[in-house]
Amino acid sequence: MSRVKSESPTAVTDVHTGSKMQRVIYVTYLIAVLDITWMFLQFSITPYLAKKLGFDTLWIGYLQTMVGVVQLLGGPIFGRFADLFGARAAMCLSCTASVVYYGLLAIADSPLMLFIHKLPAVLMHGLPGAQMVVTDLTEPDKRAEALGKLGLCFGIGMVAGSTLGGTLSTRYGETFAACVAAGGSFISFLLVWTFIPKHTKIQTPQDNTDKKSNAKSVFDLGEITRLMKYPGVAKTFMVKIISGLPSGIFQVMFSVIAMNFFQLAPEQNGYLMAYFGIVSMVIQGGVIGRLTSKYSENSLLLLSIGMSSLVGLAQVFMANVFQFCFIVLPMMFSLSVFNVITDSMLTKTVPSSDTGTMLGLCASVQSLLRTIGPTIGGFLYHNYGVASFGFIQFAVNMVVFVFMLRNMVNSKDERRE
Repeated sequence: MSRVKSESPTAVTDVHTGSKMQRVIYVTYLIAVLDITWMFLQFSITPYLAKKLGFDTLWIGYLQTMVGVVQLLGGPIFGRFADLFGARAAMCLSCTASVVYYGLLAIADSPLMLFIHKLPAVLMHGLPGAQMVVTDLTEPDKRAEALGKLGLCFGIGMVAGSTLGGTLSTRYGETFAACVAAGGSFISFLLVWTFIPKHTKIQTPQDNTDKKSNAKSVFDLGEITRLMKYPGVAKTFMVKIISGLPSGIFQVMFSVIAMNFFQLAPEQNGYLMAYFGIVSMVIQGGVIGRLTSKYSENSLLLLSIGMSSLVGLAQVFMANVFQFCFIVLPMMFSLSVFNVITDSMLTKTVPSSDTGTMLGLCASVQSLLRTIGPTIGGFLYHNYGVASFGFIQFAVNMVVFVFMLRNMVNSKDERRE
């Protein structure tokens, strides 16, 4: 412990000492589970509430697009805020926004209110906040495994939230389910305030001076976009956007697919989402860590893209929910590996003082997909059916796979020369 203190004598907190660091990480995992639980609880009730209020497939798409837009705007700013003011302030802000978000959902009794309740989502970045804490407290060579465990938390939350949402909405109604989510978000706020340190980065006097001078740059677009200039960042971001777009479209349209194509009731949809979560837990808790210890991140990224292409081909011929349950296995594997590996690669390319901003940008990629996904997805679903999602995923990911493979081959040839 004395050695750690000598390396960072002016640290605001001794969070980087062994026992306290582990406690903070475990509490962060718990907060992530709770955040994902309330999010999937909301996912399982909103489409049915929207339908009761007269929304059709197109307007449900507009509703999802709005969430994507506000989170696209808020993601990088949230990450920058965390880098400047600390993880606890950022996560408390996210939890507060969640309480307001679910509270407004509970009282939504008109189409306008359903749109208004989405506005606090601009500050709702619970999972990126947890990723920031874990990234700060883990070594680079262990980062992919640690982020994978956050994926395990995602799976647990998906199972709990989907099952809870379907059960509560069926037995007690959507309003009661939304109130449960609001109360749960307040519990998350208390956990953050009690257990998460004000700062999780090791700070030096120079860091503190820089922080004071740059506090005004939370909304500085230049401070955020400058990270794209680091070697490899722009390329990885393009792969993340292009390869992730087809699967992102399918994900944002899945509530519509489950309701109209598979003809699932709310409780049945909850069970299906719980199945997603169980598969995700197995993959991210027991598979990704072993893979990252044996294979390079570039190889795993290539594997996930290739498998995503094959998943798209299988979706072209999918006819019922039973067949889809088999497709879920490789689909969740490719999604889990792709997201964990790209986030890990991107955080390693920037200084530790900017990892929050980088993770905010990563979250904005998902928000971008949710922004343009519903519009594209609604058009494809109305005109070409569910099979069109699979065909586009197959074609796009195959092109990206060939591009990545050629780059890897050329890189090896250059090293030999």
